[in-house]
Amino acid sequence: QVQLVESGGGLVQAGGSLRLSCAASGRTDIYRRHGMGGWFRQAPGKEREFVAAIRWSDGRTFYADSVKGRFTISRNNTQNTVYLHMTTLKPEDTAVYYCVADRSFHSATYTFRRSYDSWGQGTQVTVSS
Repeated sequence: QVQLVESGGGLVQAGGSLRLSCAASGRTDIYRRHGMGGWFRQAPGKEREFVAAIRWSDGRTFYADSVKGRFTISRNNTQNTVYLHMTTLKPEDTAVYYCVADRSFHSATYTFRRSYDSWGQGTQVTVSS
């Protein structure tokens, strides 16, 4: 596993933007070679859901339909950091956002929570209408 620490959450009005950061530490070299990073979110009373993922080796990205075109995931290999740039935010984006990582890339199951062996503590994003 690696240790993940999120930052950048907060309160924003609908239509606004936020950028979340996730700093990884530990055996990041293993994860960067073959693994993936990503974000999940959990709104009050709802299941935790997949938001976006990125393959560390080549930067290929994957998104949930609900955020496609509005959110962008990226990574900085030198700083072992994954970002989630969120634009055109909606009240329904309000949730706790969790950074995730796994040492392997799971092409068929990257939307599944069980595909990730490392989780951050979460950061709150609140979008007001």
